[in-house]
Amino acid sequence: MRVLGIDPGLRTTGFGVIDVQGVELAYVASGTISTVHLENDQLPGRLKVLFDGVREVIARYQPDCASVEIVFVNVNPQSTLLLGQARGACVTALVSLDLPVAEYTALQMKQAVVGYGRADKTQVQEMVRRLLALPGLPGTDAADALGLAITHAHAAKGLARLALADGVIGAGSGKYKAGRSR
Repeated sequence: MRVLGIDPGLRTTGFGVIDVQGVELAYVASGTISTVHLENDQLPGRLKVLFDGVREVIARYQPDCASVEIVFVNVNPQSTLLLGQARGACVTALVSLDLPVAEYTALQMKQAVVGYGRADKTQVQEMVRRLLALPGLPGTDAADALGLAITHAHAAKGLARLALADGVIGAGSGKYKAGRSR
């Protein structure tokens, strides 16, 4: 399974791609999509750069699924709204190419990668480096994106085991199931 992690940001969006085979994780690629070359007041153009950039990453690395960080509520509501729009552009790019998308909070990612939900960025970078046997530290945005991919790799295995145990395989998501009525 090839997993694409996305750490959305309006100025810089991180991406990370890993291959998962059993318990083995293998680094494929990572980097950033930047909109700093555009003026701050060019929001539609910046969102287009993110959308096109994510689609380009998908075309190049052909992931089977994606994981994206869930936006946290910031002290500044305007910043939260802008980040939400950047995240929306990234998620839209993913689903426009029919990729399944999982979502995780930063706390969930840090817990899965570092073992501590309040870990700082340098701790995430170091654990990603160790887990993927990288020769050096990835940048902070790329490390977070790789961390999201690692988180999904671990979660997907657990969910698959649960589905097998519960006999849910093949049920499909979003199917209507009649509940109890009066």
